[in-house]
Amino acid sequence: MPGSEPVVISGAVEGPLDEAMLKRLITHAGARPGPVYGKKGKAQLLGKLGGYNQAAQFTPWAVLVDLDQDADCPPPVRGVWLPQPAVQMCFRIVVRAIEAWLFADQQRLARFLAVSVNQIPTNPEAVPSPKDALAQLAQTSRRREIRGDIAPRPGSGRRVGPSYSSRLIQFVEDEHWGWRPEVAEQSSASLKRCLCCLRRLAAH
Repeated sequence: MPGSEPVVISGAVEGPLDEAMLKRLITHAGARPGPVYGKKGKAQLLGKLGGYNQAAQFTPWAVLVDLDQDADCPPPVRGVWLPQPAVQMCFRIVVRAIEAWLFADQQRLARFLAVSVNQIPTNPEAVPSPKDALAQLAQTSRRREIRGDIAPRPGSGRRVGPSYSSRLIQFVEDEHWGWRPEVAEQSSASLKRCLCCLRRLAAH
């Protein structure tokens, strides 16, 4: 109806970057983000999935889980993790991790990281570990602050830099110069399916 309030979609994710991504996608789909739960890793998220699914019998929900190396493709694990999604549950498996969806907007990510666009993978869902790939890419940045914040520091023993998440959250949330869902969905089948699902919930 004209002038009606947008649908509110609650959510659950693995971590802060995933939360920023989910909120951006919900808004892009024409709905309004509700509370986002989880944010304490994959094991905890999967452990509470049944409860979130129960809640989705009454209100719209969206849950994002990384595929990682758990299977070659989403269908086998989807049947194990959530065999019977509720009618208002948008349960989407990210192939293979949320960073792959960032790679799917090649031009903007290259500009943000200050690297050549030729260094950005053209098939982001084929990258075995998108998080490691992005952190390594940041090491080649022309900007010192990107190298310092996103790339792992030598000898730290860490996979990523100290401000990895906060920097990438900035990129996801910047609607003018940052990540573009409408561009990224053209290069990522799992992202396109996620947006289709969210648009369906937003339309009701």
